[in-house]
Amino acid sequence: MTYDSSASGRRHLTVGEVTDVARIAFGGRAPEVREPGLFASAVHRPRARMFGTAAYADLYEQAAALLHALATNHPLVDGNKRTAWLAAAAFLAVNGVDLAEVDQDGAYDLVIDVASGTEGDVGVIAEVLRGLAGQPM
Repeated sequence: MTYDSSASGRRHLTVGEVTDVARIAFGGRAPEVREPGLFASAVHRPRARMFGTAAYADLYEQAAALLHALATNHPLVDGNKRTAWLAAAAFLAVNGVDLAEVDQDGAYDLVIDVASGTEGDVGVIAEVLRGLAGQPM
């Protein structure tokens, strides 16, 4: 099942799809979900709405919200950072953004900064993702 966030036509990932992404991060092994509610909440965060308006209207903000939620909620026993990056990259990919040539060091630094709490501003995370994708900031 896919979720269309509104008239934007954006394709969001499902809990099952992010579970599959985590399986890839684990080399084919199923991830151990520590807290299913936190996992589902993280996956659904990019679709959040406040007073009928999307909390994260921009594609990169939605990817940033997903990355931030998965990396900081720690819904998995292990592999939260790997899953957060792969899920954000998969979300961008299904919405037409190719990160195949991404700067690996830049991506690593971003995920570490988010997971450690050094960077928690979704807007800033979105701008870094935009830069990694080669889009003007």
